[in-house]
Amino acid sequence: MFNQLSDKILSSIKKLKGQTKISESNIEDALREIRMSLLEADVNFKVVKTFIDKVKAKALGAEVISGVQPGQQFVKIVHDELVAVLGGEAVELNLSIKPSVIFMVGLQGAGKTTSCAKLALYIRKKYGKKIGMIPADIYRPAAIDQLKTLGAQNQIPVFPSTIEQKPETILELAKSWSQEQSLDVVIVDTAGRLQIDDELMSELSRLKNLWEPNEILLVADAMLGQQSVSVAEGFHQRLSLTGMILTKVDGDARGGAALSIREVTGIPIKFLGVGEKVAALEVFHPDRLASRILDMGDVLTLVEKAQEVIDEKEARESAQKMMKDEFTVEDFLKQIQQLKKMGGFEGILKFIPGMGQLSKELKNLAPPDQELKKIESIIRSMTAEERRNHRILNGSRRMRIAKGSGTEVRDVNKFIKQFEDAKKMMSQFMKMGMGGLMGGGKGKGGFPGGRFPF
Repeated sequence: MFNQLSDKILSSIKKLKGQTKISESNIEDALREIRMSLLEADVNFKVVKTFIDKVKAKALGAEVISGVQPGQQFVKIVHDELVAVLGGEAVELNLSIKPSVIFMVGLQGAGKTTSCAKLALYIRKKYGKKIGMIPADIYRPAAIDQLKTLGAQNQIPVFPSTIEQKPETILELAKSWSQEQSLDVVIVDTAGRLQIDDELMSELSRLKNLWEPNEILLVADAMLGQQSVSVAEGFHQRLSLTGMILTKVDGDARGGAALSIREVTGIPIKFLGVGEKVAALEVFHPDRLASRILDMGDVLTLVEKAQEVIDEKEARESAQKMMKDEFTVEDFLKQIQQLKKMGGFEGILKFIPGMGQLSKELKNLAPPDQELKKIESIIRSMTAEERRNHRILNGSRRMRIAKGSGTEVRDVNKFIKQFEDAKKMMSQFMKMGMGGLMGGGKGKGGFPGGRFPF
């Protein structure tokens, strides 16, 4: 979502390279371009003015730190102000009582029902609490069935409401149901409309009076841009929102909503919906997002993603196999699957400092994730014996694998050569350590051919 904004801000900051100090004259052009970048990203104009004024005041008043280039110092100032605009720090859910009640509200089409399941999975995984969901949207066709299906797929209890019941009746009956189920947390999927109206707000107010929620989370579509800010203000005035889930941030939204909502409304963004899968929900960390926008990386989120998908025991076993030169194609397939769960090669690069631009360049050349799909197809066309020992692959076997994977024999040959090179490299990597391999040292160092193995 923030790619275009990131590109423009970074391009503006590059103008300070080679300068010996920060002055009003040399930051004026950069600030002018950042201002335009933010406005084009649909950031509220008042937020833009305040942001630019604060950055300028801090930059001109900053003492030049010895050994730090003016461009780097300016980036730090911009980063700090971005963090402040985004809310400063992550805001936790309030789950202090049993059962804790969470109302999910918002307009139709924002992804409210799917977000219920995403949030339920997050709470169960993060806090280990028993959680249930209550379908209270009787107006949208199949809304109740959709939530029941999501619950069944993810082993989450769902209250058996029907479209014949009134939302108030559903909520009253669900109170007893939650006690019978011994639930720690319940998530209520409320009705939405195409726009804010009195009928919708009156119903939500009645439900709020029936069962006082700990959290009232607005699910807002990031694609709406500035409109999502006015939607947030409308809901907040009537319901006193405690937070927001911004959805579809993996799409082509310009990012203005995220950079405006907290400053304009005071409502914290608590989560970001980053995909269609139920696991695609991220805690909103202002500092991490600011770092991503400025291509400073987000190593903490990358580590968290890795911890979720990588089995520690398997990782140790893989390392041992590399040390002993016993790493197989089967082991490599497992690593591809883990990489995909973490967002793919291009997705991971975005979290590594300075690699954001590289990920875009790779995408324009030969997308690594497309290559990995081809490699995965080749591996899956191998027999178990061939995966364990690729050295038995003769000409006829390679031809069969190429036909089975929809590739050419040369693709199979290329993969085997790359696998052997990478295996040799990783064996060296494990024995010598990162410094000896990546730092150059006395040998050539680096990847074979000066590039990534795949």
